[in-house]
Amino acid sequence: MNLDLKNKTAIVCGATQGIGLGIAQEFAKEGVNLILIARNKEKLINCINSLERPKKHSFICVDFSKPGELKKELGSYFKKHKTVVHILINNTGGPKSGPIEKATTGEFVDAFNMHVLCNQILCSFVVPGMKKLGYGRIINIISTSVKIPISGLGVSNTIRGAVANWSKTMANELGGFQITVNNVLPGYTNTGRLKSLFEKMSSSQNKPIKEIEQNIINNVPLKRLGTVNDVANIVTFLASKKASYINGVNIPVDGGRTGSL
Repeated sequence: MNLDLKNKTAIVCGATQGIGLGIAQEFAKEGVNLILIARNKEKLINCINSLERPKKHSFICVDFSKPGELKKELGSYFKKHKTVVHILINNTGGPKSGPIEKATTGEFVDAFNMHVLCNQILCSFVVPGMKKLGYGRIINIISTSVKIPISGLGVSNTIRGAVANWSKTMANELGGFQITVNNVLPGYTNTGRLKSLFEKMSSSQNKPIKEIEQNIINNVPLKRLGTVNDVANIVTFLASKKASYINGVNIPVDGGRTGSL
């Protein structure tokens, strides 16, 4: 299938590892020009050099825990490059795990800043250009918790739900400009973050990591963990013209594990 993404420009957030890196790699294969955002400059440079057509890509180094800095860096970048962005991938690491009753107000504020405010700031820079083009794709990488809250992820469940409703509202407002806004909901995906989660579960339950992992796999109808490519493939499709009539929806990529439609 020809997705016709060659020479489109995409911002990919959290692009130096895990799902963000997988999306960047898949986009690069399709000929997309990338603006990668992450907080580690060395990793960003290494990531760009590992991609196809590295000279076509650039980066913005900023920490999403500082929305004001993100706004400042984006302002400088867009002033210098006069870039028009076709695709925005909102993706950043999730809040730390733990029961909601023990979460501090600061943890909620920090997560809201990283996931909601930063998404809003990014959209404020890319949406005007998308409107002029009559084409835009905003894809948010969130979590299956927006359908069924996940035990032990109190802050994450709360903030991911906020992102999902922010996204639906944006989809309703921007659809008339042929800009689609959708959410991709990864399940248990084989990344460094999942490994850390397994290690924490192993410690708290006093069980071997292999047993923890197998118990998770047993609850997935497809009987395996997801891969970053599983997520990157659906994101790449949603970014294309082929997905022009898909808007305002949550799409789980979880092997059927979520217990709802």
